Amino acid sequence: MSNAPPNNFPPPPGQTRSPRPPMSGPPSNYPPPGQSQSPRPPTAGSPRPPMGQPQRSPVMGGARPPMNGPRPSSPFPPQAKPGPPSAYSPMPPNSQPYGQAGSPPPNMRPPPQGAASPSFNHQNPAANMQPRPGSPGPQAQMAPRPMSPPLPQAQQPGPGQPGLMQRQFVPPVSGRSPVMQGAPVPSPRPPMHSPNAVPLMNPQQPIQSPQLNSFAPVQPDAAAPPGSPPANASSPGQRRRMYPEQIATAYTQGDANQQTNYPGPASGQSDPVPGAQGSQFFVPGLQGQTSPVMGYSQPQTPGYAGGQAYGQQFNNMQNQFNSMALGGQNQLFHTPLIGTPLNPAELDLPPPAINLPQGAAVTASPKTLCDPSLKRCTFNAIPQNSNILKKSKIPFGLILTPFKLDKQNPDDIPISHEIIRCRRCRTYLNPFIQFVDGGRRWKCNMCFFTNDVPSTFDYDIQSQQPIDRFQRPELTHSVVEYIAPAEYMVRAPQPPVYLFLIDVSHTAVQSGMVATAARTILESLDRIPNEDKRAKIGFITYDSALHFYNLNSELSEPQMLVVSDLEDPFIPMPNDLLVNLNEGRPIVESLLSRLGEMFKSTHNVSSVLAPALQAGLKLISAIGGKIIVLQNTLPTDKEGGLTAREDVKLLGTPKESNLLQPASQFYKPFAVDCSRAQVCVDTFIFGTQYIDFATLSGASRFSAGQSYFYPGFNAGKSEDAVKFANEFSEFLSCPAGLEAVLRVRASKGLRMTAYHGNFFLRSMDLLALPNVTPNHTYSVEVTIDEPIETSVACFQTALLHTSCNGERRIRVLTLGLPVANNISEVFKSADQVAIATLLARKAVERSLSTKLEDARDALINKCIDILGIYKTELTSVGTGASPQLQVCHNLKMLPLLVQALIKHVSLRGGSQTPSDVRSFAMSLVNTMPAELLMRYIHPRFYALHNMPPEVAVPTDDGSAVMMPQPLPLSSERLERNGLFLLESGQHIFFWVAKEVSPQLCQELFDVPSYDAIRPGRTTLPILDTNFSSRVQLIISKIREANRYIYYPQVYVVKEESDPSLRLWFLSHLIEDRANNVMSYQQFLNHLKDKVNTGTFK
Repeated sequence: MSNAPPNNFPPPPGQTRSPRPPMSGPPSNYPPPGQSQSPRPPTAGSPRPPMGQPQRSPVMGGARPPMNGPRPSSPFPPQAKPGPPSAYSPMPPNSQPYGQAGSPPPNMRPPPQGAASPSFNHQNPAANMQPRPGSPGPQAQMAPRPMSPPLPQAQQPGPGQPGLMQRQFVPPVSGRSPVMQGAPVPSPRPPMHSPNAVPLMNPQQPIQSPQLNSFAPVQPDAAAPPGSPPANASSPGQRRRMYPEQIATAYTQGDANQQTNYPGPASGQSDPVPGAQGSQFFVPGLQGQTSPVMGYSQPQTPGYAGGQAYGQQFNNMQNQFNSMALGGQNQLFHTPLIGTPLNPAELDLPPPAINLPQGAAVTASPKTLCDPSLKRCTFNAIPQNSNILKKSKIPFGLILTPFKLDKQNPDDIPISHEIIRCRRCRTYLNPFIQFVDGGRRWKCNMCFFTNDVPSTFDYDIQSQQPIDRFQRPELTHSVVEYIAPAEYMVRAPQPPVYLFLIDVSHTAVQSGMVATAARTILESLDRIPNEDKRAKIGFITYDSALHFYNLNSELSEPQMLVVSDLEDPFIPMPNDLLVNLNEGRPIVESLLSRLGEMFKSTHNVSSVLAPALQAGLKLISAIGGKIIVLQNTLPTDKEGGLTAREDVKLLGTPKESNLLQPASQFYKPFAVDCSRAQVCVDTFIFGTQYIDFATLSGASRFSAGQSYFYPGFNAGKSEDAVKFANEFSEFLSCPAGLEAVLRVRASKGLRMTAYHGNFFLRSMDLLALPNVTPNHTYSVEVTIDEPIETSVACFQTALLHTSCNGERRIRVLTLGLPVANNISEVFKSADQVAIATLLARKAVERSLSTKLEDARDALINKCIDILGIYKTELTSVGTGASPQLQVCHNLKMLPLLVQALIKHVSLRGGSQTPSDVRSFAMSLVNTMPAELLMRYIHPRFYALHNMPPEVAVPTDDGSAVMMPQPLPLSSERLERNGLFLLESGQHIFFWVAKEVSPQLCQELFDVPSYDAIRPGRTTLPILDTNFSSRVQLIISKIREANRYIYYPQVYVVKEESDPSLRLWFLSHLIEDRANNVMSYQQFLNHLKDKVNTGTFK
């Protein structure tokens, strides 16, 4: 069909247009001058929309803009025109409103001048069709005609005719005021009313506005009931003239694979259109869209570009079908699991679309949908009641990273100075409230209480200018930061305080930890957040005694003060132990430059950690801040002392969980005391032997701190020193929220039941966080106490904190989700990444309280329950046996993630995993952001020897790099001449096959052959070769994806290298059978058998 625009020229002078309903199908071709055209009846089976309203195009699937071309005059004289029904009201089907039978329909052309008016046969419309000369016949006339070609350049308006850009007076229609054609139709918003929200699409890049000139393809709508107007119908007064270049754009179909953005107006430029429900914004170049039942949607976009996609054609086709749901809803596609290859790149895809009903938000901003990296739910459609939730078997929870910052756009979160809250439940104003009573009041979306709108709501106090309320950031953004007033402060804003507690025992000094830490602190002094010049710093070292340091700026060099009384340690010269970083910078640098040599000859093997912690808390409790512990040996003091309790015989047995429990009762109560004083404890734990990480990390867990672990640390090995220096420096430079509290609110009927992460739970909905960083992540379990009565449920998280520059702020994150009243909607909106994250943290908690085996069994049983209820309720098999295992497309990776957790170092069985290593892995699983956790439990596996030429090549500005296509984690992918890279966020492995090309060995390792490669931990040489540059770029992007909080070390594993190193690498290939644990296909068959024999209700 031709895509030519319709005739859009104004009528000749002296003629006026008669309103008529738009014809169904493409615009007809007007006959040349002097020729007549046979009338054509309306197509049977398609109810005609009201006159003056757009009609769905059978070609484009959207509403076609009204045609402005010349129209024939009415065949009736003015006095003979029929009365009701009105031209703007729908006609019932098979009705005859135009008088007696045989009268022509309203869209029939008038006969040529002098010819008799033909009669019309209503009983047999086909008999009225008379072919024009050269036409195929009556049957062909019934088909939609092709659109007329564009007007040639030579056919310009003749003399006396109005030009394209010339305005022409149009008579009033139905009592409307005259308008000038060609001028934009004004659409003033009634004062104090919120506009009807239009369907909006979540931006492809989180926290970034979409481009206005990119539009989403229009999806077909469900059939409307006979006689009803289309959902996108609008009155003629709301139309705007389309110029020829805009018409061409409107009728150009985009590529189905082309990326799409939000089709509405850009944020800050939308004007509400008055009228009935369903009125739309008109955007030149965009066809009118209907108002779907669920109009908000998110595009399915990959997290980063991939190479030649694995199963790319199939996945692209399936993604297209996923986006073809009527009204923008997600579709439920059954995906067979057994024998179906998986694409690991799908773990980087965004969660299922959030399809909010129209009018759920008061504005059309795409940023009313919360970025999933900040806040995501295990469902993107909340079950309407507890029965649906229990029946689905899917865990209900939230994953929060409330303080996450975008380093590329640090100022992207809007700032507001006026705090407006619900008087009953204290919810902050957000995009999902409703304005009532003429806009003078607003209804809370949590408790439904009606509040008064402040008198200054439409006035900007900062600029002293009136503002459009619908451009306020609280109503257009799901994430807003408020500048808190004085009533949100109980004291002056806390300055950043860094108190370092450094173990200087013999083992710590000999390992090089003390010297490396001192050098890293010295080099990072300029990176410590200190914008307002208020940061303070202090040091305590300890072995069998406590060593304080007088850092008074008037001294020429620091003074050491030794305290040997450990029963009740006191603070000598408390005013000079903490110094302003700017004022005492010279003396701080002097201390750090000497610290590595001060204890070089010590033979003291004691380490009194507990007294050092108590002294540190006394020193900074009046201010608050960070206590940073660097511990290299087991504490030997009386109160917090530990012993080497690891028993190899217990590993792999039910009693192993005892080794994962804290051995001392000192650290948790101490952490609670720190939390009350707004002090957090961060621990960096080293050691060549058992260090009891499970106990020492307790001080960080309950004071909202972080824990790092460096087993076998030796600064003499450059790889160890570089890893610690990079992570420690990044830790010191990380911006943080101080003296923070976090509260989670939910809609009526929802209740939070449990929390996971590092914090102290002050009440059931309030988390005490003395310190919060962009990488702190928390999980919340939710339950449904009573049915949800609204169509949208909301979660609001408020983080009250002090920024490093001394401002008291409140960051508010609001997540609005539709309510589902059936289990099908629940399943097709489930987020497999969020589900796996929540299950992982619940499994870690269970393993600490019971047994590791119980945690693994709970994961498998939960997977069986989800697959079983899906088979019973949503497939045609029902309760019968099936040879295949099916699940919806958005959950097809869930069984793989469950098996990855079972085989992960934090939960796997066997006696080869030291308890310190397992405890550290559990700590990471409990605190990692969801995006990083997916890489940690399911590593990425790339083939480097056959990379396409476009992979690992930077763009001109260096902002994007195409990564290789990830491979399934199976040894079947290994090749005899291959070179592979596997990364888990903590480690990077290079697998070198025996028959690898000598050229690759030379270009990457700078050695001539396979035999010359040195296996083990290494640092890749930086070579001036194309292959080396591409691999180095891949490694840098991996570290960038880890947000630089973890610096993975590089290991080279040869096919015939040390067996322990080979087994360590192969343990990451989770789809293989290993250590009596099933392969992935065996695991699927096990699940299928359990599903077929189980009973699920």
